[in-house]
Order: sequence, then structure tokens, then C-alpha cells
Amino acid sequence: MTDLERLAAYDRMYVDLLREREQVLSNMERLRAAGKNRGVTYQQLLAQKLTVQNLIGRFEIYGIRET
Repeated sequence: MTDLERLAAYDRMYVDLLREREQVLSNMERLRAAGKNRGVTYQQLLAQKLTVQNLIGRFEIYGIRET
């Protein structure tokens, strides 16, 4: 893998993380609106959101920002 390919892979990963975060937030909102914010699924989504947000934060530490 060349350096350019590696950089492109990091860019794709970052965009995928942003997309995943939006999907998780949307699912959490849907459950919250249905009054199911104490269920297991909601708690799993919350854990996933925190994990994804942590990864996005690590990208930002190294100078990669949301566009």
C-alpha cells in the first residue's frame, strides 16, 4: 500500500465514522421519541456513540477535522 493509498484509507475511515455517528444518533432519537431510552438497545447505541465519538476525537487530535 502506498502512502497515498494509506491516506485515502484514513480519509474514508473518518468519513465512515462521521456517517456511523449520524446513524447512531438518529436511531437513539427514534428510540427516545418512542420512550424507549432505558432499554438495552438504547444503552448499546449509547456505548457505540461514545466509542465512535472517541475515535473521531482521536482523528481530530492529529489534525483531521470535520468538513
